[in-house]
Amino acid sequence: MTVYDGFRALRVNVVHGVAWITIDHPPINLLDETLFGDLNRLIGVIEGDSSVRVLVFQSADPDFFIAHADVEWILRFPDASAQAATEPNPFVQLMERIRGMPKISIGMLAGIARGGGSEFLLSLDMRFAARSKARLSQPEGALGIIPGGGGTQRLAQLVGRARALEIVLGCGDVDAEEAVSIGYVNKIFADDDLLSFVRDLAERIAALSPAVVRLTKEAVDAARPVPTPGLVAETNLFNQAVALPEARNSMAAFLEAGGQTREMELRLGSRIADLTRQPLVRAQHKRAS
Repeated sequence: MTVYDGFRALRVNVVHGVAWITIDHPPINLLDETLFGDLNRLIGVIEGDSSVRVLVFQSADPDFFIAHADVEWILRFPDASAQAATEPNPFVQLMERIRGMPKISIGMLAGIARGGGSEFLLSLDMRFAARSKARLSQPEGALGIIPGGGGTQRLAQLVGRARALEIVLGCGDVDAEEAVSIGYVNKIFADDDLLSFVRDLAERIAALSPAVVRLTKEAVDAARPVPTPGLVAETNLFNQAVALPEARNSMAAFLEAGGQTREMELRLGSRIADLTRQPLVRAQHKRAS
């Protein structure tokens, strides 16, 4: 038994200074309390492990990296809209710990990453994707809320204001070709070539002096400081959105329509328009009855 055993939603294998972290949380790798708890514990361990120089996050599921945050979990969040937050929410704080540690974090995307899954990837140092299988999106608007895990801030930094607005308000999937063209991901590869590239890069970085990696991250971050005030603002606006009756109605409608089932999530990109209209239809039916 090692410190990297005993996780419920993750598998960890450390080789040549690289921690290969596999998300394995059937049926669709939801970002729920279980996965969040595992990530929180894992980062605490890695922060204190000087033998780990690079973190690579991948998925055991060929279709999903992280589907999105668990909507049932969001509906259980206490109403925090009345009091202004003074710090980002716990998920953003966890991702800031990953971003700020003197190690490199890499996302290897060969499936779907929507909502919180996209925000998870956006918080890492680098993102590489499989050309035919990768899809990203921020579909929260279709559920009546906004991204609450740093998505509005990090997307705007990476792809610019106009593209960030298009992605967040359009709610649709972004494929690998588009993602790389706008800076959502670093590079894309043929599906069979993705792993070999990431392995080579990760092992090369892990062989560098830890001081060089730390100083390089600090120097690069100095050019574009972390948007802490923006992350706090996003937390407050997310809390306000989640408290809206129409948002709760939209999230409930999503679950009733089969959201968070594998069948629905695989075709969610094509169902966004229907999901956006469904709460309105429900409201009209209620008024008519």
